[in-house]
Amino acid sequence: MTATAADDDLSLTFAALADPTRRAILTRLAVGEATVNQLAEPFSLTQQAVSKHIKVLERAGLISRTRAAQSRPCRLEPVRFDTAAEWIGRHRKIWEDRYDRLDEHLSVLAASQGEAASRGEAASQGEADTGEEAR
Repeated sequence: MTATAADDDLSLTFAALADPTRRAILTRLAVGEATVNQLAEPFSLTQQAVSKHIKVLERAGLISRTRAAQSRPCRLEPVRFDTAAEWIGRHRKIWEDRYDRLDEHLSVLAASQGEAASRGEAASQGEADTGEEAR
């Protein structure tokens, strides 16, 4: 699979996951297979609206539908979730490294400012001592 195709797959995955109804459908399917009617039960949506959500999830490769007698139960397809999780993990590592470098930089800045402030106080104290001796 080319990088562009993988990026397109990720775009479809994240677009499908962006909707709370679709995420709820996926949560239900994590328990096991379900028909469209079963998936529609907890929602105040028509079966047609739920079917549209299912088509988006199918297009994204997050679920598949099988044929069992007269019904077509839906089930999760974990491979696409793994791909998204790997992408998130890679980017999480990049950002953690960047935050670690920022923390180090801020610590160095804070230490150098603390040293400068200490030198400034010592210099001020020295001037005050010199002023008292001059009297």
